[in-house]
Amino acid sequence: MKSITIDRSKRLKDEPDKGHNRWHPDIVPVLEVDPGEEVLLETRDASDSQIQAGMSPADLEGLDSKVAHPLTGPVYVNGAAPGDLLEIEYVDITPQPYGWTRIRPGAGFLRDLFTQPYIAHWNISDGWATSPQIPGVRIPNGSFMGTAGLAPSHNQVEEWRLREARVAEEGGVAFPPDPEDAVPQSEPIASHGLRTIPPRENCGNADVKQLTTGSRLFVPVGVEGALYSAGDGHFAQGDSECCITAIEMGATCTVRFTLHKGEAANKNIRFPRFAHPGYFLPPEWAAPRNFIATMGMPIRDDGVNEGENLTLAARNAIINMLQLLGERGFSPEQAYVICSVAVDLKVSNIVDLPNVTVSAFLPEDIFG
Repeated sequence: MKSITIDRSKRLKDEPDKGHNRWHPDIVPVLEVDPGEEVLLETRDASDSQIQAGMSPADLEGLDSKVAHPLTGPVYVNGAAPGDLLEIEYVDITPQPYGWTRIRPGAGFLRDLFTQPYIAHWNISDGWATSPQIPGVRIPNGSFMGTAGLAPSHNQVEEWRLREARVAEEGGVAFPPDPEDAVPQSEPIASHGLRTIPPRENCGNADVKQLTTGSRLFVPVGVEGALYSAGDGHFAQGDSECCITAIEMGATCTVRFTLHKGEAANKNIRFPRFAHPGYFLPPEWAAPRNFIATMGMPIRDDGVNEGENLTLAARNAIINMLQLLGERGFSPEQAYVICSVAVDLKVSNIVDLPNVTVSAFLPEDIFG
């Protein structure tokens, strides 16, 4: 089997020939494979190996902040061309034995409520993650690659840069190209390469927890060879990843490529799709079998009703879950981490106006 192996004692910047942390079509591929071949990729965690077991919240200050996400690749898929649809099958995803979850001030869904740093360290063994910072909780293995995708074309790089700049100009959150901590450091990649923080049409940092072993990801091809890369392994995550991190880990993934010639162009497929031939997790966890849930509706604390505001409904669902977990003895920070790694947000209704409803599902079997 062909492979890209890394030295886990080193940062990506120390092995720039193995990967990258920006999206750009000029990044040189590391490996070339044929459709149908399997390839093994060793990956670093989202912090680029900066966060280690035993670190305190104070130790997080001063870390390189623009390194996310270190990706292994690109892999050049022979025969792939713009307009094709590349199918990536996740044959196997193996976690490393250590993971972490952090609350980062200024980031996350409830960044206005959680303004202090916090970190939980996870021991990963025998299919479970446990943390001394979150006692009485064990999280089952749901390993997947949080960030994986294909290189954008030059036109896509410019189009996406401009539309995200407009988001920032209108007061929204967006992360423009920035050469600081960029890998590779060569130009024009360092100054023009897109940050990997948001997902886009090339997939990237979609954080889809259902992309576990056995899943298939379908992504429109933008450049010759497709140029697939992956990283940002997650041992487990709730749908939403609300505190901005899952159980972050280094991982080893094995993938197999199938090429669907011209299918993206012929069917006007612009955005990624994904499938799983069976349960993406054992059914008692995928459902889950035993749960308690809180509802959220688009009603502000002052009583104002913001009809059809799904974001506000989701916010209220999580806040109500924080309250529920607080009733069980967890601190706000512990509860926020539990929500990020184990609680699933689901749109319960989007038509019963004005109060669209989002529910937060907590699997009870993570306790004890």
